[in-house]
Amino acid sequence: PDGWWIGASVAYTRLEPLLETAYPAFARMLQRLGSAQIRNRGTLGGNIANASPIGDTPPVLLALGARLALEGPDGARELPLEAFFLDYKRTALAPGEFIRAIFLPRPAGDRRLEVWKLSKRREDDISAVLGAFAWQEQAGRLHGVRLAFGGMAATPRRAEAAETALEGQPPDA
Repeated sequence: PDGWWIGASVAYTRLEPLLETAYPAFARMLQRLGSAQIRNRGTLGGNIANASPIGDTPPVLLALGARLALEGPDGARELPLEAFFLDYKRTALAPGEFIRAIFLPRPAGDRRLEVWKLSKRREDDISAVLGAFAWQEQAGRLHGVRLAFGGMAATPRRAEAAETALEGQPPDA
């Protein structure tokens, strides 16, 4: 009831119906992720495990509060996505461990998501910068603000100081 566990090897095209319903902004961004061939073969698990600072899906997943189910020789464990990326191309995966699934939380009430991708070409291009912004507006104030970026540091990451500055503030230009 809280969301969906998505197998790490599920192709992007198989996710489109779920994302179009739950997170239309995520679904629109996927249309700009590589070519149709890549979307037919590429996966969330692969995009995360690659640990590229300019991967398209990690900032969106960070903004949504995604978690990972990891498995390996020492058993299974769960990890928030923000604890997965340690440094440039370095992850929290232990030797022999792999990503089994990604938890995508169900959107709550009036929670909004917007995704902006900047690249040299409109389609079939890697991101120069990708920003993902999630929030709720209650009584004219921003709550649950989560801002995440790719292409701004050695890892995809949240902009926690900006989140704190926006939390509880009225939205304005």
